[in-house]
Amino acid sequence: MPTVTYIEASGQRHEVNLDSGTNLMQGAVDNMIDGIVAECGGSCSCATCHCYIEESWSSKVEPASEIEKDLLDCVTDQKENSRLSCQINVTDSLDGLVVHLPESQF
Repeated sequence: MPTVTYIEASGQRHEVNLDSGTNLMQGAVDNMIDGIVAECGGSCSCATCHCYIEESWSSKVEPASEIEKDLLDCVTDQKENSRLSCQINVTDSLDGLVVHLPESQF
């Protein structure tokens, strides 16, 4: 069971164990982590699950699809490591992943 650390904009850390196959958005919602709004429920249509993948992990997650990239253009605080958490499925190879949550979603 991979461990993922979510870090709120305030610096508060949440280390959670997630089942492989769970996406990062659902993992945050299931563990009541603030900062992932998830208005569309994971259908990649709203960008309210925006997050930042810690740069040392960016090359280890699947690249963003064109649809995801288009939605990320709508967020106010986009960075090079911005992703939609609903589009990243947790695998055993992502054990230890660190995800930062944008201040704009608090």
